[in-house]
Amino acid sequence: ATGATYREAAEPVTSTAQRRSTGTERRGTGAGACRLDERTWVEVDAAPPVILVVPLGSCEQHGPHLPLHTDTVIAESLADVLIDTLAGQAGAAHMLVAPAITVTSSGEHAGFPGTLSIGSDVTERLVVELVRSADWSNGVVLVNGHGGNAAPVRLAVAALHAEGRRVLSWWPQITDGDAHGGHSETSLMLAIAPHLVHTDRAAVGRCEPVTELYDELRRAGVRAVSPNGVLGDPTGASAEHGGELLAKLGADLVAAVQRWQH
Repeated sequence: ATGATYREAAEPVTSTAQRRSTGTERRGTGAGACRLDERTWVEVDAAPPVILVVPLGSCEQHGPHLPLHTDTVIAESLADVLIDTLAGQAGAAHMLVAPAITVTSSGEHAGFPGTLSIGSDVTERLVVELVRSADWSNGVVLVNGHGGNAAPVRLAVAALHAEGRRVLSWWPQITDGDAHGGHSETSLMLAIAPHLVHTDRAAVGRCEPVTELYDELRRAGVRAVSPNGVLGDPTGASAEHGGELLAKLGADLVAAVQRWQH
């Protein structure tokens, strides 16, 4: 697909996410009309077979310039692009977006005030029980926004598949992206919710590939590796690049769900 096609797919997501983050989202239009928690059980029961889309985020530090719910905002925005892109397409399943899981496994950021974590074991169990509880649906799509959840989500999905449940776990892949609070995440947030980004506070953190920092991160946590919490360089981030990333990731998510459905 061309860059123009990606951008067209992303525009509804950006506007929906911005309306939600400012409290001005119009109910009954776009992805806002597909919120599970705004339906009654009777409406859910009367709907066609539903695919439940669950954003998985975190509440953890993202440097001095990004809000604690950055991962959640990005995951919700990508869920929006999935809904907005597939809505009305012939043969597309009916989809509802669940309330995001906003506190997950963030122990590596424990040295920073504001971070909340329930640990990897509880996160794994939470995902298992949530998907089990959605047996009224025709399947669950997990839209992951926090890399620290990789192990517990992988274990949870393996257990759910072993039980015969239909679940897809999707992760964003950014070629040459930095690890945390850097150019990629800051650009995404500038595209989605620029009013939440403190660009005057953006500062370079550790810029080595995260694979080179992995042992140190596991041993001592992010604070010991990067005192400002950033793994990357957010200073050159831009809304334009963020829009391009949103469009690319959104298209990847849509393609993954379409393959899974068929």
